[in-house]
Amino acid sequence: MRAAMFAEYGPPEVLYVSTLPRPVAGPGEVLVRVHATSVNGGEVAGRAGKLKLVTGRKFPQRAGIDFSGEIAALGSPHPGLKVGDRVWGALPRGAFGSAAEFVVVRPRQVALVPAGLDLVEAAALPAGTTAITALRDKARLKAGERLLVRGASGGIGYVAVQLGRAWGAHVTALAGAKNLDLVRDLGADEALDYATTGPADLLRDGPFDVIFDSAGTDMSAYRRLLAPGGRMVSITFDTRRMVTSIAYVLASTVYGSRRVRFFSGNPTHRLFSDLADLVESGALRPVVDTVRPLDDIAGAHRALEAGGVRGKHLVQVV
Repeated sequence: MRAAMFAEYGPPEVLYVSTLPRPVAGPGEVLVRVHATSVNGGEVAGRAGKLKLVTGRKFPQRAGIDFSGEIAALGSPHPGLKVGDRVWGALPRGAFGSAAEFVVVRPRQVALVPAGLDLVEAAALPAGTTAITALRDKARLKAGERLLVRGASGGIGYVAVQLGRAWGAHVTALAGAKNLDLVRDLGADEALDYATTGPADLLRDGPFDVIFDSAGTDMSAYRRLLAPGGRMVSITFDTRRMVTSIAYVLASTVYGSRRVRFFSGNPTHRLFSDLADLVESGALRPVVDTVRPLDDIAGAHRALEAGGVRGKHLVQVV
């Protein structure tokens, strides 16, 4: 099979497509023929060498975390799954390799894609399980609360905006000027240009109950925007100040009533099924910025690094 990989850390150009043995589903495993994968911030940072403590120095390394596709084989029978089923899912935490023609996973790492949803477009949504976990499980967002979404037009932020609307929150979205129309269309009550709107400007209508942070910078300034008992969930760290950022998050759990929470996503079947339910109810829809072939995965990484994202950059494999 064809698969994307890199033999050294560096810019997007280190990525290349090579041929590997096609994997085989063993007992309790599922072989998925991948139709598409998305490019995520964590894997971009990993490829650039910013997460060496996690990714190590063994090469070559693989690319891709989430995927959409169809089941090609079952290593053993599993209730609710059969060959030919359309599924989406993700590799377990810390694993890469979904930017390939086939991938082997456990049944708990996939769920059925909603009927009628294009399989390539579907790859724009699996990362949205992070937004579900952040807002529903970590922040426990309630109807009527004020929600601030940083990076509202990005690959996970655009899902957070839709969830905030669906769950009855008042949504304030921070995004680039050219993407304000998108976040308004997704349901934001207010859409503000992050380049001209600072933390102090955001307090004019009062503090926020929940902040969803996909930027990871200036945490202390945004934490001050929280009401007493408010919750800030960050899904990334400032890689330039990694140790400081981690220390700040840990300190916030001890001092003060305004907590900053951080977690690393590791979605399983239940979360992907919840994602499908939200799509079928009309609460969520995919937003695709670009679709590139596997041979141009470097272009997808380059586009994400350039910023100004409107949804997801996808890599089409089939």
